[in-house]
Amino acid sequence: MKFSVYILKSLVADRYYIGSTENVLKRIEVHNSSRAKWTKRYQPWVLEYFEEYETRGEAVKREKFLKSLKGIRTKLELVKTDKI
Repeated sequence: MKFSVYILKSLVADRYYIGSTENVLKRIEVHNSSRAKWTKRYQPWVLEYFEEYETRGEAVKREKFLKSLKGIRTKLELVKTDKI
């Protein structure tokens, strides 16, 4: 089973969301549904980027890095150069 780190972009606001999950497509559905909490107000969301890892630990470590101050520049570079 693979674990993914993903970056979503809001189509209505200049916002990005970073998360990790086992199933990216199902998770995007949740972000775009009424069940979403924080992401509900910026719907709809589209997948801008994702990476796969063998373990949940690796994915969570990468997610934390991308959410860190050092990771902000990396995140923007990934979105600009590696669009899906």
